[in-house]
Amino acid sequence: MQQSFRQKLLPLKKEKDLLTMVENRSVYTLEHCELNVYETRQQSEKVSLVFNDIVLTSMIRGKKVMHLAGKEAFDYLPGEFVIVPEKEEMVIDFPEADSYNPTQCIALAVQADILRDTLQLLNENYPKTEKDDSWKIDLSCFHLQNTFEIASAVDRLLSVSTENIPAKDVIADFTLKELLIRLMQTQARKLILDSYNKHTSTHRFAFVVEFIKNHIHEEITIDMLSNICYMSKPNFFKCFKREFGISPVDFVIKERMKMAKKLLKDVNVTIGEAAYAVGINNLSYFFKLFKRYEGTTPNEFRKRLMVLSK
Repeated sequence: MQQSFRQKLLPLKKEKDLLTMVENRSVYTLEHCELNVYETRQQSEKVSLVFNDIVLTSMIRGKKVMHLAGKEAFDYLPGEFVIVPEKEEMVIDFPEADSYNPTQCIALAVQADILRDTLQLLNENYPKTEKDDSWKIDLSCFHLQNTFEIASAVDRLLSVSTENIPAKDVIADFTLKELLIRLMQTQARKLILDSYNKHTSTHRFAFVVEFIKNHIHEEITIDMLSNICYMSKPNFFKCFKREFGISPVDFVIKERMKMAKKLLKDVNVTIGEAAYAVGINNLSYFFKLFKRYEGTTPNEFRKRLMVLSK
């Protein structure tokens, strides 16, 4: 699998280049966004940060404790993504930061005009499946696991920001729009997955998710899924991928792998039993899928769990 931004650590600053041990900041200013890289090397509490625009943040290394208005404090860890509304104060604790274990985070402040243009483009040309639904950044779904697609877009945006080329702002705008779209697709997928049972009567893809979860141990085909949506097979495939950023085939496999990992945590369940329980009767095919989607074999996954539990 191609290495993504979430798998790479930013180069640490030399101590003589640090302006402060707490929230040292590097800034890259583009036409429609400002990309900030923060590095912290000292334990501290209640560090305040406010941006005039909506902020998309991605944690790279270390640990923060975030305090946002109206929300319980939460740990912010590498591989996670947090969205903060414009002019909202972030109060941040750094419980573990030091010179040997610095904290690094990216904060991308996005101007309202490019966000508005992206939403208008999507809603006019690529509307959501349900008539009453529309594309938007949902601030109720503010704390996400980074996806490969989001991390790759952030990686490219950081690369563009540090380049000295005439078309930098144009390239950055395209990349920023991709990031916003990937983010909204991830939010749409998470919102349906987290509460699909509440929306099965109003959102056809919520009904699809419920069907997949209830029949994960059986064969599931695109024909079956498109039929329960009362959509043609090509239209279902296109709309599902557009809305969630993932094909229905990949979605089903990911759900099978998610369930398989839960089963493999039980040492009394054999790998063959786990494969059969998620609808895969061919053990070698199960090994192949697990390796492709999880980056490890079922045996290695189980051994790692045993080591961590000791």
